[in-house]
Amino acid sequence: MPDFDVIILGAGAAGMMAAIEAGRRGRRVLVIDHASSPGEKIRISGGGRCNFTNVHATATAGRDRFLSRNPRFALSALSRYTPQMFMSLVRRYNIPYHEKTLGQLFCDNSSLEIINLLQTEMTRAGAVLSLSTTIDGVEKTDDGFRVGLSNGPATATSLIVATGGKSIPKMGATNFGYRLAEQFGLAVTDTRPALVPLTFAEQELAWMTPLAGISTTAIVSLGKAGFEEALLFTHRGLSGPAILQISSYWREGDGISIDMLPHLDVIGMLREARQATPKLAVQTVIAAHLPKRLAQVLGERIGVTTQIGDMSDKVLATVAMTLEKWALKPVGSEGYRTAEVTLGGVDTDELDARTMEAKAVPGLFIVGEVVDVTGWLGGYNFQWAWASGWAAGQAA
Repeated sequence: MPDFDVIILGAGAAGMMAAIEAGRRGRRVLVIDHASSPGEKIRISGGGRCNFTNVHATATAGRDRFLSRNPRFALSALSRYTPQMFMSLVRRYNIPYHEKTLGQLFCDNSSLEIINLLQTEMTRAGAVLSLSTTIDGVEKTDDGFRVGLSNGPATATSLIVATGGKSIPKMGATNFGYRLAEQFGLAVTDTRPALVPLTFAEQELAWMTPLAGISTTAIVSLGKAGFEEALLFTHRGLSGPAILQISSYWREGDGISIDMLPHLDVIGMLREARQATPKLAVQTVIAAHLPKRLAQVLGERIGVTTQIGDMSDKVLATVAMTLEKWALKPVGSEGYRTAEVTLGGVDTDELDARTMEAKAVPGLFIVGEVVDVTGWLGGYNFQWAWASGWAAGQAA
């Protein structure tokens, strides 16, 4: 007889949720993680306050906010485990939280409250947590699976892979989950860093670097995708929520477009300034709507040196178009070192959307970031972790 009914590889958000649900069903559960404490990504998320879900991360409102070769795959789990269900759990533990922007929910205090909640729920469900434990190998057996561990082998009828993606390797992230999936014959789509700052060539950095630390609200677009959030200049290029969001859509060779003055009638504003303050430089006019240093640099990049009163309608239109559709071409990203998540993963065609079980390998379940499902910034990826972990925990 196997030692456990379910072995879960990974004590992150998806793994712990799967353990809770499987344990509640009376299953004997073992959760394994190589880290010395569970939920390390939860701990650092949201600046230490954990953006634990988003009220819009649902099968209806969020149906276009999850990237995948099959964007509809996530809807089954999301429709059955909703943000309201996790919010209810948070309230049950009297954890104070608030809605920030765009439906993002954060703890008022510390992300450790969410980790403690999950650990308590696992304990109540009877799950065994084995930390600082490395995996030597996994194999299929007649009864299920055998997992070689640094503290001795363990067997189980079902195996849930919740090992996360490649993002933030300094926290121990590896490609183990993808290699394990391939070991069992499952296809894995190409992976790449997502929700990550973008980098630029030296000629762009020459004017961007002096602006490091300056932030402004902008609309950053690529194709049909566009995000209105904060844009942050860094020593390596551009960051901030708007850039992190568009990075999931960006590919090498793509250019991005930035509206520096969203919702402002820029040409109208410039014409009014030409009439009211003709002796001002265009940089000074722009500085009424943007940080002064940024306005100065943008004015220099536009290349207009005359007073605004001397500018023709054609020149004003050029200035307005540049500010509304500033075209830039990133050369890369900061990579997995700072990426919040990994785009791509185990092909959703290989999995049952309702249970997260591998179609070709009975008893094998893949959840969370390992799967080719990536949400927008702002709590969507946590909701996918809760929902996919819950779905597997109901079936494993």
